[in-house]
Amino acid sequence: MTSGLIDVHAHLLPEFYVEQATAAGHAHPDGMAGWPTWSVRDHLDLMDRNGIETAMLSLSSPGVHFGDDKAARLLARRVNEYTAELAREHPDRFGNFVSLPLPDVDGALEEIAFAFDELGADGVALLTHTQGVYLGDERLEPVFTELDRRGAVVFLHPTSPVCWEQSALGRPRPMVEYIFDTARTVTDLVMAGVLTRHPNLRVIVPHCGGAIPVLADRVNEFMHLFVPSSQEAAAPRDAVQQLAALYYDIAGTAFPRQAPALLNLVGPDRVLFGSDYCWTPPPLADAHITAIDTAAPPAEGTTWRSLTTANARRLLPQVLPR
Repeated sequence: MTSGLIDVHAHLLPEFYVEQATAAGHAHPDGMAGWPTWSVRDHLDLMDRNGIETAMLSLSSPGVHFGDDKAARLLARRVNEYTAELAREHPDRFGNFVSLPLPDVDGALEEIAFAFDELGADGVALLTHTQGVYLGDERLEPVFTELDRRGAVVFLHPTSPVCWEQSALGRPRPMVEYIFDTARTVTDLVMAGVLTRHPNLRVIVPHCGGAIPVLADRVNEFMHLFVPSSQEAAAPRDAVQQLAALYYDIAGTAFPRQAPALLNLVGPDRVLFGSDYCWTPPPLADAHITAIDTAAPPAEGTTWRSLTTANARRLLPQVLPR
């Protein structure tokens, strides 16, 4: 292995969080059989085994907001302090993408200030929606204004869509619903003009963009159909251009089909590595990384490993190296 991987899609799962989420009704999160096991030692073992230099830790679905704003603020703070402490204890191995208690905007703004100014956050992790509020919703404008002011890295992560009781057909939501909820919220960001208004955001879309690569031209066509010609000067710019300016991780089953489809939308400089551990079990994470290392090179003179690592170092210069 000629290049240590930088994992931008890696999850922690402290016991106190699992206990609180379970008590809030998430014993089978997103339709899965239960919670995976996680420990710092196990995570480092997986990283060492696969040549992962640094993992940017974030909390996955169902996030920190279970219906009560005050409880969500407290849980977000506890998770973020815990993650920041891990990054301090292992400065060469872990970074931290903090959680926000959305859709509580005031709480989110307070946590952004604390996380960046006191904890040294490396970015934020946002679910595709919280309590049905998707990311293009105008109520979130103050949050994106502040993140844009800070030039923040924004890592998106899917969760069960608001309609999952009907659309999931009784199957685990990460299989298909995550993919389409990712497309739903990214399309919302584009159509609502969030990315145009906030050009300093550095957004990471997971799982090769979900369905976005094959929907990009369709979204672009509909955007132009729905923008009156009288408003074109103030309209969001071309949807394909917006989507091509985002970053995308290759967590999950990127090969043999998803990653090549992604490269029809974005340049190789926009692709990042993600393991999705611990929600992806260790044997499967190992297999996915083997597929990355044996796939055809994405560009002349590179490997997927060297390319994604170089991209991550440009995106996160304050973290890598520490």
